[in-house]
Amino acid sequence: MVRPALVAALLGSLSVLGGCTRKEPAPQASTPQAGTSAPAQTSGAILFVSADTRGYLGPCGCSENMRGGIGRAAFQVSEARKGGLPVLYVDGGNSLFGETSLKPGQVPQEELKAKALADAMRLMGLAVRATGPLDDTRGAAFRQGLGLPEVADGAVKLLPAGSRQVGIVSADSGAQLVAASAQARSQGADFVVGLLDAPLEDAQKAAELPGLAVDVLVSTRSATELSGEQNRLVKSAVPVVAPQSKGRSLVRVDLSYAPRPGRFTLQKGQADMEREVAALEQRAVLLDKDINQPGIDPKLKALKQAKRDELVARKQALVSAPPSAASDVNGFTVRFVPLESGLPSLPDAQALVARYDAEVGKLNLAWAKEHGQDCPPPAKGQSAFVGNEPCRSCHEEAFPLWEKSKHHHAWETLVDLGKQHHLNCVGCHVTGWEQPSGVCRLDKVEGREDVGCESCHGPGSAHVDEPSSDNIVAAPGEALCVTCHNAENSPHFDFLTYLPRILGPGHGEPVSAKPSGSPADAQKPAKP
Repeated sequence: MVRPALVAALLGSLSVLGGCTRKEPAPQASTPQAGTSAPAQTSGAILFVSADTRGYLGPCGCSENMRGGIGRAAFQVSEARKGGLPVLYVDGGNSLFGETSLKPGQVPQEELKAKALADAMRLMGLAVRATGPLDDTRGAAFRQGLGLPEVADGAVKLLPAGSRQVGIVSADSGAQLVAASAQARSQGADFVVGLLDAPLEDAQKAAELPGLAVDVLVSTRSATELSGEQNRLVKSAVPVVAPQSKGRSLVRVDLSYAPRPGRFTLQKGQADMEREVAALEQRAVLLDKDINQPGIDPKLKALKQAKRDELVARKQALVSAPPSAASDVNGFTVRFVPLESGLPSLPDAQALVARYDAEVGKLNLAWAKEHGQDCPPPAKGQSAFVGNEPCRSCHEEAFPLWEKSKHHHAWETLVDLGKQHHLNCVGCHVTGWEQPSGVCRLDKVEGREDVGCESCHGPGSAHVDEPSSDNIVAAPGEALCVTCHNAENSPHFDFLTYLPRILGPGHGEPVSAKPSGSPADAQKPAKP
């Protein structure tokens, strides 16, 4: 939800792009209204680059103030197009899927999501995109069937940007990048963007190759799923950028044109702005940690959230303001636009996400009913999942505390959002997902909803048959918690801070048999 005060401070009223169609549009590189012609000369252009989106339409929403979302990205591009400069949107690839292979049950959901992402890119006026391994998960034919404009590895795409030409080159190796960049120059590109299907460290090495003729190089693939957590800019002779993965930030390149064409130079004088942005981000991170603190007082949380919104507004004004440009040189600047939670989303793009959310649950449930298979039984000698009720007979005193915890309401949170049949979400909201004797079908979740006893203590059949501390996980550790409370879903998770929220009388601490002052005032020890 967009916070009204922040929207007012940032941008005022929204404008809506036209509806999405499957027809490939011409690249939206200028902003004249219908019936008018573009000016012969422009003072510059704006480029937006996304990459390494890994199949994310938006953040999971498990924590407060999570970055990302194709709707927010679309809004940034739309707002830039309201100005007088040409605007180009380019995607670096590795955007359509999050894995290079899928289980059969994942295919309907992930294909539908890739189609929604493609529709959103079309809505944003995508000029061209490169491709990578995470785009070909369902094969080249599926990718090509989406109808997006592409540039092949080793090839060049020239894009008009007012009085200049921008060359987009794609490569999967340094040698290929050098050759393609030289080709772009020979074809008349004034400014060249290199899209290299490689992690940042490899892109840095490529930036030092002799003969390289790109002005800025984008690393379009992080080394691992969780290695793209930060925006990275390396200011070498050729600036190298790696945007935060999973659609959490855009790269913004502002070009300023001198009266005569010529090579572009990275503009100086951005250091003060970058330091201020970094300081604002650090303050926001500290506020995020407080806002996500378990048990925070609601009034204090609201105050801290308002302060964070103010910081985001200030930061957004800095990263979206046109840079000062010298009139006698062709210059450029490189910035990141973090897609913060308080920023607006383009309504048409958000509608695409809403349609996906509405359709994918029905699709997954229908697939499970027709093709789903039960989880296999446990191996000989291993325990099976039995559910919470057998635990209650011996551990009744632990249940009141659990029933007040968020673990007990894990399934309900998905139902409230309509995401109880989303494969990206369900695994951390039921007990025993895709484990022997656990839950392997979305149509057979009953009795295993929520984060139950066995989510932390392990399958309990052996313990039910013969209670012993040797056949149950009596004290689960942090390693188990972070399988769900990981850097993406729970970035502010701290084991020692969160643990007390699920411990207490009857669950890790003694229980009073009767209220204080009663005849039976003795303490009852917790059962193992």
